[in-house]
Parts: sequence; structure tokens; C-alpha cells
Amino acid sequence: MGQTMAESILASAAGKDLVSPGDHIVCEVDITMTQDIHTPGVVHLLDEMGVDELHNPEGVVVVLDHEAPSHTVENATEKSVIREFVKQHPDVNFHDVGTGISHEVLPEKGYIRPGELVIGTDSHTTTHGAFGAASTGIGDTDMAYALATGENWFRVPETVEFHVNETFSNSVSTKDLILHLAGKFGTDIARYKAIEFRGPAIEALSIDDRMTLTNMAIELGAKFGFTPVDDLVTEYVDGRTDKSYEVVSADDDATYSERYMINVSDLEPQVAVPHDVENVHPISDLDPVDVDQVFLGSCTNGKFEDLEAAAEILDGNEVDPMTRLIVTPASRAIYLRAEEAGFIRTFNEAGAVVTSATCGACPGLGMGVLGEGEVCLATQNRNFRGRMGHNNSEIYLASPEVAAATALTGRLTDPREVS
Repeated sequence: MGQTMAESILASAAGKDLVSPGDHIVCEVDITMTQDIHTPGVVHLLDEMGVDELHNPEGVVVVLDHEAPSHTVENATEKSVIREFVKQHPDVNFHDVGTGISHEVLPEKGYIRPGELVIGTDSHTTTHGAFGAASTGIGDTDMAYALATGENWFRVPETVEFHVNETFSNSVSTKDLILHLAGKFGTDIARYKAIEFRGPAIEALSIDDRMTLTNMAIELGAKFGFTPVDDLVTEYVDGRTDKSYEVVSADDDATYSERYMINVSDLEPQVAVPHDVENVHPISDLDPVDVDQVFLGSCTNGKFEDLEAAAEILDGNEVDPMTRLIVTPASRAIYLRAEEAGFIRTFNEAGAVVTSATCGACPGLGMGVLGEGEVCLATQNRNFRGRMGHNNSEIYLASPEVAAATALTGRLTDPREVS
């Protein structure tokens, strides 16, 4: 019986030859990640359990990224708890404020390898499927158990395949594809299933673009999201770690719960309108709503190529005087690359505010909180009511290209009109 990518990796982690969808299994975990929002709760649970030693501290990564830097006394105190925990477990891999967003930092620092099982206290941990890892988000209790035992339980998911053909047209990018899928199929299409993004259009994507797809797999309900493991992936991984790994691919006779063919040649820029990720429309169908704030960043679209796409549109232009543009690179390494490439200067000269690497504005934890009645066009992954600030603010989701064009005009704008 053929196995999908999720089935193959979970079977290996459980010490089994084969698994089937619906099986409940206990797996050995390779990498555990916990970030600042959840680590204090995990530490408390470990204390309650009487756990003094972690099962595999070298496989634990702690990243301070959400409220980074702290903007309240309460949060600063919580970070002190985290730093004390790290001191007590010196073999844990610790990345303090400013290093970047966890989903970018982990592959950058060489923690992510094909064929491995990764869990993290953040739903967008699915991002690492871009490197052929089975990677997913869990809660504090499961994380405490995994840190204590090195294991976690899983129900083996079914798998949905999206086979994507043709090439993107001008000013259309991977963010438009994943928004299109959310709009066409809904946010429950892959609930507790894995997604495999396959086909020539996917194989042609860069690492940055693949990460955008797997990052937002969770927005389609997915437990895991995967793109193919090819030379592009292995060269990236090999340049960051000397640890061995085994590439896993789906078998030719693997069974999928659903298979869909997608053609992107006619796809135009897509926009998710308030207050639901699946409320997606082609930009040509929408009125040019006035926008108070544009946010370019997040684990979804704060990567180098995202900044590059926006900088190309902003270069030599100025942001609309009644619209503020906030640019947040996803990691310090990306910030430095963007600085060397001249993008940071381009953003500043255009009138943007460029911040340090942080989740920040995306979850409404500083560096861009919205006031009552304000409208934001953001490149992040969620537009739920109140996510970025006031409950009566509005969030539109779109690509870096749409974000840059909108920042220039002060209203929702098709990038093909300004490029």
C-alpha cells in the first residue's frame, strides 16, 4: 500500500512500516519549538509534572518572537521566566528578541530537515513542510508532554492533493494562489488532513514562495502541508546543517482523499476581505476602499523575496500621506540581506516605518495596532475581527505586490496599475 508524505513520516516516527488514515499512533518527535506566548504556560506545566530534565534538550528551540520587544511589564516578566528556564536547561537552543519569527528562524538556523517530525506551540508551524518535514502546531499540554518524554500522539490524517499547473502572470504571486484556494474551497477543505502541493507550478517556486503555501496550509484546516523535496530544498538544508536526514516523497500509488487540478495562468491578484480568510475575491471585483495602514511582514510574507517584490514597486515613490506603511522583516538575517540589497533604504525613502524582526503587528501585539474603524491591508495569514487591534477595525489580506501598490495610493490597488 502506497503512503503519502504524512503517512510515511509518521510511520517512521512511530517505528512502523505502514500507517493508515485514522490510526492513532505515538511518535518520537525530532524538533520541538515553543515561542514566548506559550512558553510560560509550558514551563508551569512541567513544574506541575515535577519534570526537572528534558528528554532531548538539544532538539528544543525557544524563540521570543510575538511580543518582541516586550511592551508591557507583565510580558517583560513572562520573558524573565523564559530566560530563567533556558538558564536551567543550557542545552536548549535559545533565540532571544530580534532574532526573528520562529517559522523563519528554525530553517535559517538549520533545525529543519526533510523527513523529520516537528511540533511547535504555534499553528503556523506547518510552514516547515516546505522542507519536507511533517510539522504542525500543538497546545501547551502536548508540548509539556513532548518535552518530558520526547513523544507525542497523532491521528494519521488523510491527504488532499492540489496539483498546480502553468505559470503566474505579471504581479501575481504565491500568496494569490493560497488565497484563491481558501476562497474556492473554504477553510475546512483540509480539516485535520495533510495537503500536498504538487505540479510544475509548485516545482518552479523558490523556497520563500513554498513557505508561503505551507504556512497558510493551516488556514485550509490542514494538520500538515507539504511541497516537493528537490535539489533546491536539499541544497538549502545542507548549507545549514551537517546532520543526516532521509528525504521522503509520496509513493506513486498513495491514496488521497481528494485531488484537485489548479491552473494559475489566469489567476489575478486576490484579496481576502473582512473578517474571514475564505472571503476571497479577485481584486478587480472589489471597490478601491481607503486604507489607513499597510503591513508588509509576518511569517507568511516577511521573507526576502516578499520585501524585494514590494521594494520594486515602491522604489522612487512615496507612500500616500494618509496611509502608514509598516515593514517588518521576518528575521534579522532577512533584514541584513534587505539592507545590503538597498530595500531598507527604499522603504525609508518611501516613508515607511521599518521595524525589527517580530510578529508584532500581525497578532496585534505592538508595532501597528489598529484603532476603532481603521482599515489595514496586510500580507499576513489571518484577518479575524479584532486580530490587529480594535474589534471594529478591518483587515484585508493580500500579496506584497498589492500591499506596496496600496501603500502608494492609499486605497486598495491592483499592482498592475502601478507597476
